[in-house]
Amino acid sequence: MQKYEKAERPEDITRLFVERSNAGDAAGVAALYEEDAVMAYPPGRLTVGRDAIRDLWEKVLANRPRFEPEPPLPTLISGDIALTSTPPRDGAGARAQVVRRQPDGTWLRVLDQPEFVPPAR
Repeated sequence: MQKYEKAERPEDITRLFVERSNAGDAAGVAALYEEDAVMAYPPGRLTVGRDAIRDLWEKVLANRPRFEPEPPLPTLISGDIALTSTPPRDGAGARAQVVRRQPDGTWLRVLDQPEFVPPAR
């Protein structure tokens, strides 16, 4: 198994995600998630578990999308749980992740809402 840089702070995960996605590294993206993580993607569905998340990212990254870093909103931390989020550049919705501190002090995603679009009123 390849050795990857670990997220020392919750905010590191977004940077690592952008780097690994732009490199086409689905396994590296999946390594940012806990084994039983849940991702709300594709829209209207859930992807559960690191292996399923890796498989999903292999398909997404096959199209070679380009990700740009987004400025983070303030991180909320309570003990070993943190909420990270970023406003998308297009101003629609928000991206939010719940991350958990691991026994070695690094952080991994537990819940990932890549894009939340509020319902139309």
